[in-house]
Order: sequence, then C-alpha cells, then structure tokens
Amino acid sequence: MTHPTYRFTTTLWQTEGVGPWVMLTVPFEQADAIDEVSQGQRHGFGSVRVEVRIGTTTWRTSLFPDRRRKSFVMGVKRAVRDAEGLDVGDTAEVEVTLLEVTVTPPSAPSPPRSRPSSPTP
Repeated sequence: MTHPTYRFTTTLWQTEGVGPWVMLTVPFEQADAIDEVSQGQRHGFGSVRVEVRIGTTTWRTSLFPDRRRKSFVMGVKRAVRDAEGLDVGDTAEVEVTLLEVTVTPPSAPSPPRSRPSSPTP
C-alpha cells in the first residue's frame, strides 16, 4: 500500500474577516483525485491529513473541503511563508502526500498460462 502524493502549482490567497489566514487551493485535477482516493478515510469536517512540502520546508497539516471553491484548501503558516519568501498573491510549487489514506497499487498482470499441447490426431 502507498500514500498518494500530488504535485501542483497554486497561488496563495488571504481569507477575509477577523484574523485572516493565508491559504492555498488545490487545483481541480488534483482535488478530484484526492476526493476520490480519500472517500471513507477522512476526519472531522471532511479533512484529510497531509504532509506538505513547499521549497525546502516540510510540515504536517490537513486539507479541508471547500464547497464554494469546489476543491480542497489549507492554511500556509507564517513560518513557512517566511522561510520560503512567500506572500499573498505569490505562486508556490507544492507537494502534498496523503498521510492516512492508502491505496493499493494495481498488481502486475499475471504471465500467460502455458497451454498443454493438444494431442495430435
């Protein structure tokens, strides 16, 4: 069993209101794949535990489904943004590994069976 990993480029954005958060949105193609493989393996609020890498910074967090964006979103901590020189509106190369979701890779096809030779008439 393996933990699925996804790589994508996305733009950091800021929530509105009190105590704004800096977030990123998973692109639709990867969000659809994450949605499919994580069915039945999610946590509170539909969250998916992940390990994230941006640049040389790696940390663990959760992706959360966002119905309005029809995708998954996650916060990007100030420590990560500072370490990687990122701010709202910047584009980031992101690698996300689903931690508590496992998929079984397809098995290799079996070699063809040898057939017994047919008797000669």
